[in-house]
Amino acid sequence: MYPEEIVVPMKAELTESGFEEMLTSEEVDATLQKKGTTLVVINSVCGCAAGTCRPGVLMAVHNAVNRPDRLATSFAGFDTDAVKKVREHLLPYPPSSPAIALFKDGALVSMVERHQIEGRPAQVIAQHLINEFNKFCN
Repeated sequence: MYPEEIVVPMKAELTESGFEEMLTSEEVDATLQKKGTTLVVINSVCGCAAGTCRPGVLMAVHNAVNRPDRLATSFAGFDTDAVKKVREHLLPYPPSSPAIALFKDGALVSMVERHQIEGRPAQVIAQHLINEFNKFCN
């Protein structure tokens, strides 16, 4: 488990832009069962989360015409029960952090795994997400 003083500023990058934290498995289930679209970011302390994942996600949600109805996040290595529950909803994808998932009416419709984040510029991630929003969030 990561120390709170390290994690809090990394969480704030998303929560200050409207992402709601899912801290328990119950909150995950309640959030993902809602009608409409939900973007979920499994946040992380790694360099690719800081350098491309969070910036790419924020570019996408701030610049997309079609946006998800809800923005949610849990932090790997900190919000342990919540992340475990999110990962159950992400099956058959293996555990990945960071990761970005889009749900529609409770079903997983789009997934971006760590290997699709590493080494890609934030702008590429943002454009991919905007394309997914246009497909599923209208």
